[in-house]
Amino acid sequence: MARVERIHLDETPERVREISQTAFGLDDHNQAPLVADPSGILEVGVEAAEDGTTIAVLTARHERAIPYFQWFFSPMQRGARRRSLRYATETLHATVRGDEPPAAPRLSPLTPPADFGPDQAALLAAVCFAGSLTGFAAAIFGQFANPIAESFSLSNSGLGKAFAITRAGALVALFAAAFADRIGRRRVLLGALAAVCIGSAASAVAPNFEFLTVAQIIVRAGVNTALVVGGIAVVEQAPEGARAFSVAMLGLAAGAGYALSVALLPVAGINENTWRVGFAVAALMIVLVPRLAGKLPETQRYGRLAARTDQRGRVREVLDRQYGPRLAILAALGFMANVFSAPAAQFSNRYLETERGFSSGEVAGFKGITNGIPGLVGILLAGRLAETRGRRPVAVIGMAVGAALSIVFFLSDGPILWIVSSIGIIAGASGTLSVGTMDAEMFPTEVRGTANGILLVCSVAGSVTGLLLVSMLSDRIGSLGGTIAICGIAPILAALFLLPRLPESGGRALDEVSPSEV
Repeated sequence: MARVERIHLDETPERVREISQTAFGLDDHNQAPLVADPSGILEVGVEAAEDGTTIAVLTARHERAIPYFQWFFSPMQRGARRRSLRYATETLHATVRGDEPPAAPRLSPLTPPADFGPDQAALLAAVCFAGSLTGFAAAIFGQFANPIAESFSLSNSGLGKAFAITRAGALVALFAAAFADRIGRRRVLLGALAAVCIGSAASAVAPNFEFLTVAQIIVRAGVNTALVVGGIAVVEQAPEGARAFSVAMLGLAAGAGYALSVALLPVAGINENTWRVGFAVAALMIVLVPRLAGKLPETQRYGRLAARTDQRGRVREVLDRQYGPRLAILAALGFMANVFSAPAAQFSNRYLETERGFSSGEVAGFKGITNGIPGLVGILLAGRLAETRGRRPVAVIGMAVGAALSIVFFLSDGPILWIVSSIGIIAGASGTLSVGTMDAEMFPTEVRGTANGILLVCSVAGSVTGLLLVSMLSDRIGSLGGTIAICGIAPILAALFLLPRLPESGGRALDEVSPSEV
């Protein structure tokens, strides 16, 4: 993975070495990070020509492959090498001529804002791969809600109650996340993935809706645990200045899993039982868990903590004077946000099919267009802005605007559905990612899992509340969309009155934001 340029310069070799050192900040090995991608390397070689001038040999390369996702990042790395060499060539020519050097190329939105070491990159890639698996499994029940409801002759009320009951898996996730403070992130994450696959297998063969609901409790427990512990792991292992970027990459991977579930929607409409295919695919992912186990390291931050103390996972530390107020604000925020986001996510397909006349295939197309690319843009935008502009402003604007546009979505028809859905996804993804980053940043390593487990339960309590409200009121009001829209007031209030009370964590070292107390 290297690209080489040879350029002729009308200068002596000694002068070219001096110019290169000043322009690129070369180290003792004549190397420097690529200007278009800090994870790559620029190497400058100097050869004397026969006429006393110089041939500069510029080599741009990436030495580390990205596990699981190299196929995705290879085109961007090639582009970064090409732009970096062009910049280096123009800089050398301009300096030799005495001209102003060119402006440095901008980083790609997918380029890390800080260099990841081998262990950091390996953990991020492995957790993101796990996130894509859980993102797919988590989305199946909601995406296939309408064919499942038709298969078992369910009303909106019955379906909503089942969605709410499956949230009981959060209680398991609470203990599992807290357990991650005692035995480590790696083992808990792998166990959660296995649970997701087992629950999905049971869902695929469910003889009745009650059995399916119980199986989905297992899936939900594993999904919640994997996403919470995975989010903690990538924040702990990330280099300073790239924590929000790491969470963005995890969100991007989970979104890819969600996209796969959307792609399977047409399958669900073939006959009354083909909705089981989605769960069967999720179950088969268990064959990937052993390979993942060999690639997934423990976070270095947790390893250092475990080596020096066994005082980990103490609830009283989460509730003390320093961290208790943060927990209360984030818990209320999670509750209010999920009062709306849970029914909006779980019932959106059914809303489009029953109140807007979409078929399963049309829903898949709508979601692919309005959620796919806009969701990607929102995640990448949030990851960049949260690092450069701060977590709080991005979270406040993203959450408030996203909720407001989603309310319009559930009250509208026609072309406006496509517009507000696309823009709302961008804004909502930005707010969700920023808040998710703060959830992990606001607590020290020894209780980060415990605190996030508590926050998860509060968020799920909000989900249950929203799902039950929609299931009880939609049949009475006569409009599923109108009922969901009412719930959208909660996250707007949370964004405006709760988020500004949290400390800003952007631009600060993790140990400064949440210093250890042991």
